[in-house]
Amino acid sequence: MSNNKFDCGLGPTPANNVPLSPVSFVRRTALAYPDSPAIIFDGVSQSWNLTFERCLSLAGALRGCNLTSSSTVSALLRNVPAAIELTYGVPMSGAVLNMINTRLDAKSIAYILDHSETEVFFIDSALASTAKEALAFAKVRPKAVLVRDQLSPEESFPDSPTYNEFLNLAPPIEPFDNMPKSEWDAIALNYTSGTTGNPKGVVFHHRASYLLALGNALEWSMPTHHRFLWTLPLFHASGWCFPWSVAAKAGVNVCLRAPLQEEIVDAILRESITHMCAAPIVLNLIATELEQRKVRLTQPLHVMTAGSAPPASLLARADALGLHIEHVYGLTEVLGPASICAWKEEWNSLPDDERARLRARQGVNYITEEEICVREPSSMQSVLQDGSAMGEIMFRGNTVMKGYLKNPAATEAALQGGFFHTGDLGVCHPDGHVQLKDRAKDIIISGGENIASVEVEAAIYQHPAVSEVAVVAHPHDKWGETPVAFIELREDQTVEEQEIIEHCRKILAHYKCPTQVTFGSLPKTATGKIQKFALREINAAV
Repeated sequence: MSNNKFDCGLGPTPANNVPLSPVSFVRRTALAYPDSPAIIFDGVSQSWNLTFERCLSLAGALRGCNLTSSSTVSALLRNVPAAIELTYGVPMSGAVLNMINTRLDAKSIAYILDHSETEVFFIDSALASTAKEALAFAKVRPKAVLVRDQLSPEESFPDSPTYNEFLNLAPPIEPFDNMPKSEWDAIALNYTSGTTGNPKGVVFHHRASYLLALGNALEWSMPTHHRFLWTLPLFHASGWCFPWSVAAKAGVNVCLRAPLQEEIVDAILRESITHMCAAPIVLNLIATELEQRKVRLTQPLHVMTAGSAPPASLLARADALGLHIEHVYGLTEVLGPASICAWKEEWNSLPDDERARLRARQGVNYITEEEICVREPSSMQSVLQDGSAMGEIMFRGNTVMKGYLKNPAATEAALQGGFFHTGDLGVCHPDGHVQLKDRAKDIIISGGENIASVEVEAAIYQHPAVSEVAVVAHPHDKWGETPVAFIELREDQTVEEQEIIEHCRKILAHYKCPTQVTFGSLPKTATGKIQKFALREINAAV
């Protein structure tokens, strides 16, 4: 027995110690606001009570498949209602949800299915042909469930139920029979884009998802019954845990099949959207569409954007249109946003360029993250807070991943020294705000998607005319960045730019392929290493 008088004799009991899990948010909101809308899609509204009931049925059907806490349920879905229900319902069953990037090619999807050992696979009917091709490549043979969409081509899988049929395969679970045994249990598996080789599977736990969901709501001051538009793909780090944030605040998930410019603005106006997440590319589309329609929003629209902050000109346009921008930073390994540019009221009176400069900073730690810092990775010493001393950006706290699936060496390296190593380079300003300065390992961010330059280079090297190649990022008005290739050809070889691009499209997803190709000698160091910094300078001058 403890000698500490404050232990009160018993220690933790089921009465005062319950695992933290966001699944409790759905149950609570269904009780408090049963008739309030939870999901809106194609003009059809579904209440929180009905959503909870469907999730209990989903969990029961999954348990009927003999799944355990070691089982993976994968989904290849657009932002349709089933994706929201799977986010809630799969963890209620005790299994782990793996939302797959819908932009991946069939072989990449097959790798993920095999690596995760998928047992049940939910497939959007609009993506069925890609899923069939992936299953042909894969070694696993998961139970397939087809999510039909009235606007998609009819597809079928032999002996496979539709989503609504699957919900009725077994009795629903009880409302309080949906919590994990431990808050450290896995809740979701999300794959990185990968910098070299195959992508890594990032394992999230219930505690982290619970805390980040509340962190989102607190940092953004999300009100009860807010209206959230899903332009952020749900496969991006579990939608940054915003499905759980929406549930915690009894908000409305407004779903879209695809983030098309006109449909986004139609939904914003029709559904009185209050909150959404958007990469700078999507933010620009919204601003352009509103300007073309000569519409200024009468109700403020709060937009969270990540990574590189929008330029000053776009921020000024957004402000004039009624959009309020919040800038965050994070990675899949920290479940999405883990730091925020903590805005100060006095900055509102500054000139546009100065406000844009301040907003470009990645800021301070989320309230539910313990620390963001910049350190010298070999010594783990903090760099000077002078805005110029460079180091690696690192995080520590309860929303850091559990680890990489089946990769203990990578997990240990990523969490070395008690911090998560982002691989990104940055500085720390005198006021403690961190700012990203460069991306380690030459990651290119195109339309919110990470593209590894080495993966593109590996594809180009497969062309017989190529001697050496280097791929760097090129600014793009629509996508933010796209890959461009610099190629040194083999002696006596000639090839056209379009041939290289078409060659890449046979190997890579199209968004990873270079948009420009330049031929010539590549600048190198004395030891023969290609000088990418010199290519970036050439690229910037074009």
